[in-house]
Amino acid sequence: MMWKRIQCFAKLNGYHIYLWERQSSLSLPISLSRKYSVKTSCDVDTLTVLGNSYNTDKITNVTPKILEKMGKNLHCKHNHPLNLITRRIENYFNNNYRNNWRAPMFSKFDRISPVVTLTQNFDSLLVPSDHPSRALSESYYLNSEYMLRAHTSAHQSDLIKQGLDAFLVLGDVYRRDTVDASHYPVFHQMEGVRLFSKQELFSHLGDTSRVTFFENGSRDATKQERHTIETSLCLEENLKNTLRNLANNLFGDDVEMQWVDAYFPFTHPSWELEIKYQGEWLEVLGCGIVEQEILSSAGADSRVGWAFGLGLERLAMRLYSIPDIRLFWSEDSRFLDQFNVVDPNTKITYKPFSKQSPVINDVSFWVPDDFSENDFYDIVRNIGGDIVENVELFDDFVHPKTKRKSKAYRITYRHMERSLTKSEANEIHSGIVAAGVQQLGIQER
Repeated sequence: MMWKRIQCFAKLNGYHIYLWERQSSLSLPISLSRKYSVKTSCDVDTLTVLGNSYNTDKITNVTPKILEKMGKNLHCKHNHPLNLITRRIENYFNNNYRNNWRAPMFSKFDRISPVVTLTQNFDSLLVPSDHPSRALSESYYLNSEYMLRAHTSAHQSDLIKQGLDAFLVLGDVYRRDTVDASHYPVFHQMEGVRLFSKQELFSHLGDTSRVTFFENGSRDATKQERHTIETSLCLEENLKNTLRNLANNLFGDDVEMQWVDAYFPFTHPSWELEIKYQGEWLEVLGCGIVEQEILSSAGADSRVGWAFGLGLERLAMRLYSIPDIRLFWSEDSRFLDQFNVVDPNTKITYKPFSKQSPVINDVSFWVPDDFSENDFYDIVRNIGGDIVENVELFDDFVHPKTKRKSKAYRITYRHMERSLTKSEANEIHSGIVAAGVQQLGIQER
């Protein structure tokens, strides 16, 4: 019954429920007031995030479960696999790239707040106004001005404006996504940027007076309008050598690699680096030549440069054979102790410490025209948390006469550290359905 499900939903999510007298057998007016310490836009006028207050508005869509993850800084946590990956990459750059004073060339920033402006996240990187990543269904917004960064590239322009020409940025990033073993709405990235003057880029030639750095040319697949073909090819060679050596450092000298042409709004040309892993090609990072317009806007118009970005969880899952991305958030010592090593290069293969049986429930419902799957996934995560292992769409139906749309999902529940009872899973499942009815306007079939 709907009332029973709303009771479950309230119990699981900290709501007070007030009921008025039933007006008819078809309606049950309900008022919900949430008790969260941090609340979404429908509950309060302001959000407090990492000590700062933000006014909410009509586009606020960040959820309590997402806000709970902020400030964890897993990549900085001792005896954590993300920290081991981070240290390995840092050591590679520190050992191989030194300035004229023999100090590490690349500055590191690993605790920059993930709250950024829309200008930082999109406009400063030339992301088009109609780009899918700007959609409410794709990113987390605090309000119309501030959001949770969707990539560490959001800090690129600011750091260049500060005069930096070689830096690494590490941190948590936030994207609305599917629910399965390899996707999570919070994950960690590393951004790398290096800029060059004419003398630095062509230093191997000795005399650079005969080399043309910029031109008023045309854009094609190999270069930007202002770059000469020599500049573009030299940047490409430097970038690819840097990242090939990084991949060898992480995966071994015998790893197979290939470059795949790609598109990113903030680089051109752009590539993805893939490695052969267990017989299949796996993307490990994206990279490219920084758009000169970005450098010009940041006050570095006399320089050129490259940038790359990689996902730390993606690398760690492959290097350590970690099967489920939820494990990175585990505080169980049986997980963390496996990565308690002094040398980050220590070879580690994750050993499962608990394999519990799943509980699987299906749900089918009619959806409104404006239904977004990521809205449903957020409800699943907000109520079920890390107990939800996977959400699979197994039926997508349109009624031949009424044209109403229906979707059916199979939700797998599995606790990573203990047994989960059927009744526990059913209670969570009922809360998810009730929240979908209340927040999304779905109608259960």
